[in-house]
Amino acid sequence: MRHKPVFQTIGTVAALVLLAFALPGPPPPDPVTLRYPAHWRAPVYDFSKNPLTRQGIELGRRLFYDPVLSRDSTVSCSSCHLSFTAFAHVDHALSHGIDDRIGRRNAPALMNLAWARHLMWDGAINHLDVQALAPISHPDEMDETLAHVLQKVQAKQPYPRLFWEAFGDSSATGEHLLKALSQFELTLLSDRSQYDRVQAGLDTFSRQEQSGYHLFRQYCARCHEEPFFTNFSFENNGLPLDTALRDLGRMAITGQAADSLKFKVPTLRNIEFSYPYMHDGRFRKLREVLQHYTQTTAPGARAELSATDKADLTAFLLTLTDRAFLFDPAFGFPLEK
Repeated sequence: MRHKPVFQTIGTVAALVLLAFALPGPPPPDPVTLRYPAHWRAPVYDFSKNPLTRQGIELGRRLFYDPVLSRDSTVSCSSCHLSFTAFAHVDHALSHGIDDRIGRRNAPALMNLAWARHLMWDGAINHLDVQALAPISHPDEMDETLAHVLQKVQAKQPYPRLFWEAFGDSSATGEHLLKALSQFELTLLSDRSQYDRVQAGLDTFSRQEQSGYHLFRQYCARCHEEPFFTNFSFENNGLPLDTALRDLGRMAITGQAADSLKFKVPTLRNIEFSYPYMHDGRFRKLREVLQHYTQTTAPGARAELSATDKADLTAFLLTLTDRAFLFDPAFGFPLEK
């Protein structure tokens, strides 16, 4: 067997090393700034650790709509979070996963997540960048492992190119996959409702809507603080325990008896489209929700509302519908270009 001269082998290796250094890397991704109303407080999400870019957002959107994240490739994030229903799920009271498995809670609406310190109904997740691990690994949702997801994504086109363009590395890593999902979800900004136009001096409330706004501030604003219409905290609103689900809410996380039956206060933005309501989806109609609050004995939750009051309050809640958000093509299924 003839061998190459040592100097020739060394020269070949050196040439390959020089070639590797000479190969151009990907162009820097295009930065994106999250724009929100000037009177809103600053987000709590630390963008310095995951800057928004056009390429990262688009990668995250594709992943959000791709069932490859589930064990049998039948369930995607969008299966329970539909864009045109405020990224909630209206078909079922409780979330559905692979093999038609049924979860224990209603899929919450997704919007304005850059201001949320705690995620999930019980606050079990304290950072958006790791939130996706919960549904991916939950046996009643996607029932998958992150390691296997990465194998599938790496083998599926055009993901290597998309990761290269977004993060400068064609290898799909857990960090980059989760950060891309966060980037897309952080863009789900709802701030273009009639309420927002009124606050900006570009519109006005009708007499009925104005009456409902007054009632809202009297009875609802303690928990559903403006402008996000949630205080991002956890409350017991007097719902009786579902004896089948036996969901104790925040107490299961903290172990504190005082947190029994406390659940995260949901936003009221786009409430017209985000039914069914409550953590277990027990109410399908707004009138059922208002009826509950006229009957509850939970401290600070009871509202003295007449039939007219309920109609006026409902009229105001409808001003929180943001159709520009619901039907924004930038948030929909990614089409091939």
